Amino acid sequence: MDAFRTNPQPWVRTAGLMYAAIIGLGMFGELAVRGTLLVPGDPQASWDNIQQAQTLWRLGIAGDILMHVLDVPCIVVFYLLLRRVDPVLALVSTGLNFVQTAVLVSNKSTLLVPLMLAFGGSGDAALAEAWTRLHAYGFGIGLVFFGFACVLRGWLIVRCGFLPRTLGVLLAVAGLAYLVNSTMLVLAGGFDVGTAAIVLLPALVGESALALWMLVRGVDLKAWRESAPG
Repeated sequence: MDAFRTNPQPWVRTAGLMYAAIIGLGMFGELAVRGTLLVPGDPQASWDNIQQAQTLWRLGIAGDILMHVLDVPCIVVFYLLLRRVDPVLALVSTGLNFVQTAVLVSNKSTLLVPLMLAFGGSGDAALAEAWTRLHAYGFGIGLVFFGFACVLRGWLIVRCGFLPRTLGVLLAVAGLAYLVNSTMLVLAGGFDVGTAAIVLLPALVGESALALWMLVRGVDLKAWRESAPG
């Protein structure tokens, strides 16, 4: 911890790289895999696509699991960075983020059901679709916790002085976007694809900006050292 307090830059840049990988893996799973194989309103077409592209489906699951493994060190780095701004809020945001990760990890088993049905020869397309929809709801529920974590972290970044305030604002807006999307998913079954993309665009912008800044610039070391508790 002494090394982190003296110069957090290597940890921050590594976390930025991991954060960028998390974003990439998340987009791969949601867009390149589930976004192309699942056909809204057509369980049979979704079923056929999954059976014809089982390797891609499995890669999507594996990518999601790796994404959640990378979550853990990123969460720890954010806590170590932001606890000197407000230790209570930093701890709360950390707890919320860990809950989100736990929910999403446990939710991944729902994506194995279509493969298990195929292996067992039951071929129930409607049942497979129900499980993939359950995954979408579980994903949305997990992002409620992440949305609140982003809002709190955004506020802490605005106050910290060693990261640009603009990044904090963007991250807080990203959190609000997640909350709006998840609220609509639970209350009304979600937005159509185009509307959901617009609603979640601030999340992509805010998180990507923060990840790239951490990777390329890191923190302002002078401001970091001046912010050290007396």
